[in-house]
Amino acid sequence: MVTFTLNGQKVASASPDDTPLLWVIRDELGFKGTKFGCGIAMCGACTIHIDGQAVRSCSYPLKQAQGKQITTIEGLNDSHPLQKAWIAEQVPQCGYCQSGQIMQAATLLKYYPSPTDEQINTHMNGNLCRCMAYHRIRKAIKRAAKDTETIVNNGVEIYTPNEQELS
Repeated sequence: MVTFTLNGQKVASASPDDTPLLWVIRDELGFKGTKFGCGIAMCGACTIHIDGQAVRSCSYPLKQAQGKQITTIEGLNDSHPLQKAWIAEQVPQCGYCQSGQIMQAATLLKYYPSPTDEQINTHMNGNLCRCMAYHRIRKAIKRAAKDTETIVNNGVEIYTPNEQELS
């Protein structure tokens, strides 16, 4: 039995240890926001957060989730600046990759609250969008960064990594 915290709730799975975490999240626990794309960790559709880091769940064995804090797109606050920016910038076309894109972008903003285009391109590299909405994705990330900056200026603290975490 593997136990972990998913979106703030303790959960357990008796699936085989080598089962990709994606299938436990979707099929066993019913969180359908995380998508299957390629199955080899190359497209980013299955991106989730494990202990605060963006991870491809399609290639992450269940046994490695033991005791971890896992967040899916359903675990982000509905008023998260990225989700608001995604809507404002009308990012999704088909929408399939968007949960993975948002989860990847959330870690970008965690480390780079005001990212440059180069930082966005580098961090988001590997999250593929068949609809080619990359320009709108970049605009939404910049909008979310600006909105987050406004929140910080109003006295709400946002996590800033130390030098060791950035290296």
